[in-house]
Amino acid sequence: MTKIERHEKNERLSRIVVHNGTIYLSGLTADDRQADTAGQTRQILKKADDLLGRVGSARSQLLFAQIWLKDAGDFDAMNKAWVDWLDGAEPPARATVGASFALPDIRVEIQFTAVN
Repeated sequence: MTKIERHEKNERLSRIVVHNGTIYLSGLTADDRQADTAGQTRQILKKADDLLGRVGSARSQLLFAQIWLKDAGDFDAMNKAWVDWLDGAEPPARATVGASFALPDIRVEIQFTAVN
């Protein structure tokens, strides 16, 4: 039987799941939801760096990112923050879609898959 590691879990979810060398991060949102889309994106990307580092990975090890935007008109602002964060690293596969969120001040959410 393969081992599944679950980190930072509560009754609803595990923030990080590791299985057979693949790392899954739950959807991440910004802590300061008063920030604009670019600011929220930067917060999420910093959070991803921290979470990936906890399990021995990094943004250079990303396989896939799923991005949800409240307003598709904010795509360029989000994308600029994303490209700056990659800072020349190989980009992962990615999908970006429009979404409505249960909390109205969330402007962006990102889910990551990586390897370690």
